Amino acid sequence: MKLIKVLSAFICVVSLSLAAAAQAADQPGPAGAGVVLVAGGTGRTGREVVTQLLERGHTVRVLSRTEESVRSAFGDAVEVAVGDVRDADSLPAALMGVRYVISTIGSNRRADPTSTPEAVDYRGVKNLVDASLAANVEHFVLVSSMGVTQLTRALNRMSDNILIWKALGENSLRFSGLNYTIVRPGGLADEPGGITGLRVGQGDTMPDGSIPRADVATVCIEALGNPAANRKTLEVVRDADTDSVDWAGFFAPLAEDPQGRIGG
Repeated sequence: MKLIKVLSAFICVVSLSLAAAAQAADQPGPAGAGVVLVAGGTGRTGREVVTQLLERGHTVRVLSRTEESVRSAFGDAVEVAVGDVRDADSLPAALMGVRYVISTIGSNRRADPTSTPEAVDYRGVKNLVDASLAANVEHFVLVSSMGVTQLTRALNRMSDNILIWKALGENSLRFSGLNYTIVRPGGLADEPGGITGLRVGQGDTMPDGSIPRADVATVCIEALGNPAANRKTLEVVRDADTDSVDWAGFFAPLAEDPQGRIGG
């Protein structure tokens, strides 16, 4: 009788494990495949990234300057790494045991006068890239912006050359030796995702457009650990003429960044 009970318990455990594995296999991206660090996870785009990662079964660690801001947003559903991308010494501990990084950081001088494009969009990204390289991170996904190679854009005049600093931040990743994907969204909209298809371009020549932050988050997550997304820079906006995305073939047609020059 005891043997039967032991065998029954064993079969139950195996069945649950197989069911969990099957469920994970149905999820796009490498669900449950290690810790994902989200830098900027309490921002509007970052929150979408964290929420979708949790829904897919990832272990998520959010990098923030305060634990309170993370707990306020996500409670105990995530790990917290207290640090600041502008302080390189605060990053090694945050990256311990991390397999993937998604960075949605961006400067915000209105909230903090010291949060300049140079300090955050370039030097902060570079600090995070350097720490990720030292921590043997497998894939780094960076959210940048369309227009970073177009120096005469009005946004540069209005916002302390923000696009120029973002381009330099991109290059710190591009030439780091890390596996990476750089996502350049159009205008960010606070709207539900998954409603329309997506239009993708390369070379920073695509006409301006908008995209829900939730769709940007999905692009980032689909890129994680995906060989077809490695060493690629892409622009992305919504495509109102379609209502779905073929994620299985989303990255494959895109060209890898050329060696030795900016991925424009």
